[in-house]
Amino acid sequence: MTPSEPRARTGTTSSRSGTGTTSQLNQLIADQWEAWMRWDPLFATSCGDNRFNDRLPEAGEENYVSWRGQLAAFRQRLQKMDGKALPPADRLNYDIFARMLDFEIAGLDYHGYRLPISKAGGFHIYFPDLYLLSPFGTVRDYENFLARLEEFRRYFNESIDLMHLGLRTGFVPPRVTLEGVDKSLRAHIVDNPASSVFFKPFEQFPASISDADRGRLRAAAEAAIRGSVVPAYQALLQFLETEYVPGSRPGIAAVELPDGQAFYQDRIRFFTTLDLSPEAVHETGQSEVKRIRAEMESVIRKTGFKGNFRAFIKFLRTDPRFYVTTPGALLEKTALVLKRMDGELPRLFKTLPRLPYGIREIPAFSAPGNTAAYYQPGTGDGTVAGNYYVNTYDLASRPLYEIEALSLHEAVPGHHLQIALQQELGDLPNFRRFAGFTSFVEGWALYSERLGMEVGFYQDPYSDFGRLSYEMWRACRLVVDTGMHALGWTRQQAIDFMAENTSSTLLNITNEVDRYIAWPGQALAYKLGELKIRALRASAEKELGTKFDLREFHDVVLLAGALPLDVLERRVREWVRGQK
Repeated sequence: MTPSEPRARTGTTSSRSGTGTTSQLNQLIADQWEAWMRWDPLFATSCGDNRFNDRLPEAGEENYVSWRGQLAAFRQRLQKMDGKALPPADRLNYDIFARMLDFEIAGLDYHGYRLPISKAGGFHIYFPDLYLLSPFGTVRDYENFLARLEEFRRYFNESIDLMHLGLRTGFVPPRVTLEGVDKSLRAHIVDNPASSVFFKPFEQFPASISDADRGRLRAAAEAAIRGSVVPAYQALLQFLETEYVPGSRPGIAAVELPDGQAFYQDRIRFFTTLDLSPEAVHETGQSEVKRIRAEMESVIRKTGFKGNFRAFIKFLRTDPRFYVTTPGALLEKTALVLKRMDGELPRLFKTLPRLPYGIREIPAFSAPGNTAAYYQPGTGDGTVAGNYYVNTYDLASRPLYEIEALSLHEAVPGHHLQIALQQELGDLPNFRRFAGFTSFVEGWALYSERLGMEVGFYQDPYSDFGRLSYEMWRACRLVVDTGMHALGWTRQQAIDFMAENTSSTLLNITNEVDRYIAWPGQALAYKLGELKIRALRASAEKELGTKFDLREFHDVVLLAGALPLDVLERRVREWVRGQK
């Protein structure tokens, strides 16, 4: 079965109505998935569906309006079904599918897509990684990639038109989120096409491709880079410098956007799956900050350090023992941590993914404004591994005491383990294998940092302080994201709050705060998701006592894919009742 053919767990039922509704639901899910693949060919490629590898999506306003109409039609079809007639497994598909449609439609209604770029993300940064997700086994694969390169000018021009519309309608980016974007664009405006990152697939070929085809494909790649890719980045750079940056706003809050308060409330709901006010999230963050700060003070005493918290932070940020001097050394230490964790995974998990992962440097053109690390999932067909990207820019900002927590979050048992395993759940519909909910995905990764304590990590008190600092970082996010976007905080106020409560370097803190400004609400998902998973585990341990099996618990959490937090809670409580 190809990746584009969704497989739903149908269950059995004696009800004629249930059987008919299951069939209708499966067909609806299949129709929506097919429409999604056609609407976003890049997402299709990432899922292992290679039918549209010669295409880029449409990027104009009309495309989003059309997609919103398609989603609304799918929702109408779903609402005509009797979800209560479905067997349990299909009712779960029904409920999650309905939630996904509601979230996506609401997001489109607030037009956040009219702000498509920032220094923290956007198509201008994503496109250079396209070759890493694309197959290159045949001449057709190379021709497909060439077709995408030829589409760059069209896509960039449509995106510029979309940003023009944003400026006219009040969707104006905060100026600080555009600082440094020009540098990431200039990196792709090259005189020699062979020096472009987009030429990399044409530097070597499989043995099955003839010399004649190799020469033809290289020449075509040079022509596409010279005639489409470079002009596209030039046009975007000119628009950025002459219109977008001059038209940007000095303010940072999401509530400054059209219908901003409702928009930010929607972002909270979208990223956390919870109905929480900014004030409630802010209060939770302050409470967590206080709790974690007490634990950090305790670890400082264990190190024997004689000064206060602020002095200890300064010591961590400046003492050379905590830093390396070459990118290779940072990558080696990272690899060692993960190889150790690979060997411990069977103690924590019954079910592990088959897909491997690698470690890469964050590309130089995007590293200065990027986060300390991130994870890039592999393709759904298993032909491209997942990759853990490490930022080796400004090594004086990459402390060694953070490596354990950061690596466990981004790779295993965090993002790679959860996402790769989800992609391999072949009995689930594809929308549950390849999509999900941020609060689950990021909540799981933060929960995974703490799992290292159970298999021998964080023995060094400085590393344990780094773990606590990362947990504090996520708690601070609840405070500063809501503070900046809804409660009147300034950017400097957010930076100062993070600097006072975490051991992260000022470069990391500044880049992270700017990411929160550019991506309202996303930073709330981590801590709220982790708190839910930890609370569910604590409740299960208390109720089951000696019957509690951690490996079984992790199967229950992971083997239904990324779920809304209330659905996850229902699933865990049903498992506990079954165990009792």
